[in-house]
Amino acid sequence: MKLSLAALMLIVSASLSAACETPSSLCKIDRGAYRIALPENVTPDTPLMVFLHGYGGSSKGTMGNRRLVAPMLARGWAVVAPEGLPRGGDGPRSWTFFPGWDGRDEATFLRAVADDAAARFGLNRAKTVLSGFSAGGFMVNYLACAEPASFAAYAPVAGGFWRPHPTKCAGPVKLLHTHGWVDPTVPLEGRKLRGGAFQQGDIFAGLEIWRSANGCSDEKPSSYNQTGPFLRRSWKTCAPDSALEFALWPGGHTLPDGWADMVVDWYEAVVEPN
Repeated sequence: MKLSLAALMLIVSASLSAACETPSSLCKIDRGAYRIALPENVTPDTPLMVFLHGYGGSSKGTMGNRRLVAPMLARGWAVVAPEGLPRGGDGPRSWTFFPGWDGRDEATFLRAVADDAAARFGLNRAKTVLSGFSAGGFMVNYLACAEPASFAAYAPVAGGFWRPHPTKCAGPVKLLHTHGWVDPTVPLEGRKLRGGAFQQGDIFAGLEIWRSANGCSDEKPSSYNQTGPFLRRSWKTCAPDSALEFALWPGGHTLPDGWADMVVDWYEAVVEPN
């Protein structure tokens, strides 16, 4: 019996989904792969958190992060964990975030990850937050700076820009940056790496860049709040289609407890208010 092209495509699509429908299995696409964890009830309105691991990490490690995955699933979000590529072909996995570096076109890859996950699992691509930790957080900042329309919002953790800082970003963004007060790996002031060959940037200088991109009329925050351990400040005298907030917490270089719920609350209140 001959099958129509449409029927064949349905079979292929079903087999692809079955091959990567659990957090322990990889979903392979052009240029790379990702893992996904789905909430109990998936609908066409289910949002996505695309979370980038840090230097030397992996998508498998992201899926094992109890501070990230379980709270997001409980709030009805899907968690998508793209796989970074090994440096030099066999080194630690990371992201090609700094302008001018050779490597994968990460912006194209990450958009493709979100597109594929949304289409394959019936999720809402328009409700996608790009987040990441450390090197993943640097990647988030650079992608948001260069191509802000790629995702609905951005939520970097423990990662900003490197020196020299960008002179400007392409346009307004909706961004929540979280950082640890005593982070020794990515200090708030930045630090030199490899004998000064590379230098992490100043987090507060990065916020100045974002205020400029968002057209904020004043450097002074519009509000100060506290959520659990997070000391939060936000800028609201900015472009209509923008949002900027900074959350400082007393810990170091890790994803803090309560972060996932804070991001979802921020998204629901600021990015997609009812």
